[in-house]
Amino acid sequence: MKRIAIFASGSGTNAENIMRYFQDGSHGVEVALVVCNNPDAGVISRSRGLGVPVVVMSRKEINDPSIMSGVLVKHSVDLIVLAGFLLMLPAFLTTSYRDRIVNIHPSLLPAYGGKGMYGRHVHEAVVAAGEKETGITIHLVNEIYDDGKIIFQAKVAVAPSDTPSDVEAKVRVLEHIHYPRVIAGMLDTEVI
Repeated sequence: MKRIAIFASGSGTNAENIMRYFQDGSHGVEVALVVCNNPDAGVISRSRGLGVPVVVMSRKEINDPSIMSGVLVKHSVDLIVLAGFLLMLPAFLTTSYRDRIVNIHPSLLPAYGGKGMYGRHVHEAVVAAGEKETGITIHLVNEIYDDGKIIFQAKVAVAPSDTPSDVEAKVRVLEHIHYPRVIAGMLDTEVI
């Protein structure tokens, strides 16, 4: 059984979707824990409601190799999945989990990526630019925001009348359909 840790900072809709996808164990994957840097985040109650352990950690604790690595080793984590995690991962983590950290971004990278480009900020920028399409990018994580190797992309049309909320809803559908499936595929084909 492969074990994943989900890192999340917010409401946790993607994290919950991933937990539910792997809940019955039929994919040979278990969500071992959720790491959260925000003690008020909705992901905490979503995770606990599904019986997934949650560790709330400060930025300082996440950046401390002995503390963060200790948590991941304790839970035998094979893959780290970012699902709305808003902190930059420390270099020791991207090094020790090289090619074993995956993120989803709400645009077709390299467009609308980089520091400060997350969630609603991305959708507002897409609408302001008059884009005709947007989508999701699932990619490996390295030391640079939204720079890792692209694993998967899916597109959706943006209508001239779409608001950022409309675009967000369309993108969320893609996220929920594809992210768990891509994670399962990574763990099935990779030697982790």
